Amino acid sequence: MELIEILLSLPIWVDIGVSVFIFVFFLLLRKLFTKYVFRLIIRMSKKSPTALFTNVFLAFEKPLRWFFVFLGLYLAINALPYEHGFEARITQMYRTLIIVLITSGLYNLASTSSPIFEKVGKKLHLEVDKILIPVLSKLLRFLIVAISLSVIAQEWNFDINGFVAGLGLGGLALAFAAQEMIEDFFGGIIIMTEKPFTIGDWIKTKDVEGTVEEISFRSTRIRAFRQAVVTVPNSTLANTAILNWTKMGKRQITFHLGVTKSTSKAKLEAVIKEIELTLRSHPDIHQETIFVRFDGFNQNSLDIFLYFFTKTTVWGEYLGVKEDINLRILEILQKEGVTVAFPTRTLYVESKPQKKEVVTEKEVNLN
Repeated sequence: MELIEILLSLPIWVDIGVSVFIFVFFLLLRKLFTKYVFRLIIRMSKKSPTALFTNVFLAFEKPLRWFFVFLGLYLAINALPYEHGFEARITQMYRTLIIVLITSGLYNLASTSSPIFEKVGKKLHLEVDKILIPVLSKLLRFLIVAISLSVIAQEWNFDINGFVAGLGLGGLALAFAAQEMIEDFFGGIIIMTEKPFTIGDWIKTKDVEGTVEEISFRSTRIRAFRQAVVTVPNSTLANTAILNWTKMGKRQITFHLGVTKSTSKAKLEAVIKEIELTLRSHPDIHQETIFVRFDGFNQNSLDIFLYFFTKTTVWGEYLGVKEDINLRILEILQKEGVTVAFPTRTLYVESKPQKKEVVTEKEVNLN
């Protein structure tokens, strides 16, 4: 009892000193935790068979640091000699800050770099690709923030039922005013589920051609080859034909090779055979479909039809293979003495018969 009376009789600055000591102590504890304990936890989590725990700890690193600050501040304020009646408010503020820290950690965990989406997809036997990850990340972050705000509102005794009802009526009104946005939204869902293309694919439509950079619920960003960025509404892409060059397994080459009509049958057969052998032995030509045939008689040439595919689908490599085939065909024609036919025109000029001079008897008499 005497000790309690002595403590109660101490000046107010002693209470303030105790409060400051508590706050400084938790600041030092925060530094020790960050420098030693947290690093030890990360080192141990990296030894686990999955990287999920490491990502969870890294997501909550900053919230944990601030937790020590808020805890020290809460205990330091409670140690101050203030008037009674504020304990409930201080507790409300402290609980609100804890909710904010938890929200911050979950928000970081739902980032696009987090492997949580791939892990969940594997558990549920779902394919989660790089299109869905940014969308799922944004959606999950929105839900985390919305739930956090509702919990904080309830913590401060706000009635959110009327607010939610108002959002429902407002959403109905917005649905009529934003029909195009709703169409784009469902177009984005179609693109993400049917997956006609993904990020990084080279696609072509009737309006645009380029590489897909970003896919959202409303639109798709395409980088054209002239380096311009084209933003296309998803409703437009969902209702148009899309040619995905990236998903080609092979790339087609087809053309007619016309030789002069004076080419003999033997030379024509030799050229066809040599070209087909060249294609059959070329390492960059797909061997499944190769056609080299005498196709018919043109107005100025004998036409050889060529139809084959390259193994590569990359545009630059495709052009290199096509050039190599053309040079080899030219070499075959030169070896066989066959000339490529060019459009020619022959003009036939008809000569008129000379007029015979008839000397009449009258003309002779005059002379």
